[in-house]
Amino acid sequence: MVNIIVAGPRGKMGSEALRLIERTENYELVGCIDRKHDGMNINDLENLPNLDARIYAEPQQAFQELKADVLIDLTSPEVGYLHTRLALENGVRPVVGTSGFTSEQLDEIQQLTEQKELGAVIAPNFAVGAVLMMQFAKWAAKYFPDVEIIEKHHDQKLDAPSGTAVKTAQLIEEVRSSKIQGHPEEKETLPGARGANEDGMRIHSVRLPGLIAHQEVIFGGTGQGLTIKHDSYHRQSFMSGVKLAVDEVQNINMFVYGLENLLE
Repeated sequence: MVNIIVAGPRGKMGSEALRLIERTENYELVGCIDRKHDGMNINDLENLPNLDARIYAEPQQAFQELKADVLIDLTSPEVGYLHTRLALENGVRPVVGTSGFTSEQLDEIQQLTEQKELGAVIAPNFAVGAVLMMQFAKWAAKYFPDVEIIEKHHDQKLDAPSGTAVKTAQLIEEVRSSKIQGHPEEKETLPGARGANEDGMRIHSVRLPGLIAHQEVIFGGTGQGLTIKHDSYHRQSFMSGVKLAVDEVQNINMFVYGLENLLE
């Protein structure tokens, strides 16, 4: 049995994680971390699974009182970073789907996993299709060095560009020589019109209601173009990756950044 704490159970992603636990035979929810409803149970709240687990407003109290194997955190960058550190300090292996961590924060988490000899998984995107999209983009960039990324998300997303877009650019940079794209005298008549500049690549962020998570990686070459695209139409699309991470994090004693590192 895998004993799990979920942070942010009322959120759209957090509630999907609860449903994943509910339908997975060897998973058990032992508690949740939420800034509201301290001392109540999950099954006291409307529109959430009928799971008998206490809600804690204080994360440290949850980690100290609960016997947990894994933390699932699908909250925000600031809160997710705090929860990840607390989990590791208390011997709990974190599985984090929050994007927006700084490189310094990722370095600190890696050092902490080494000190504690615990596994930790942080994935900018838990949708397997999105992970494959990133890998295909890295492969294509060897032959198409001119590339732009367009990522589209719901209008409540806090970070821009998305963690998936940043991770995609990082993967491409591993195989692509630095290159300034476009005309050398290009000028933005409206600041920001060309998007963020990452090693010469341009990243564009779209935020609109009705969207979930979507990304296109567009390559241009002489007389041809290539577009690699992934769409998540429902948040259930992320749960297969969350389950993979929960299962695998118990078998590793290292920090893993990116779900692709857990795929065969």
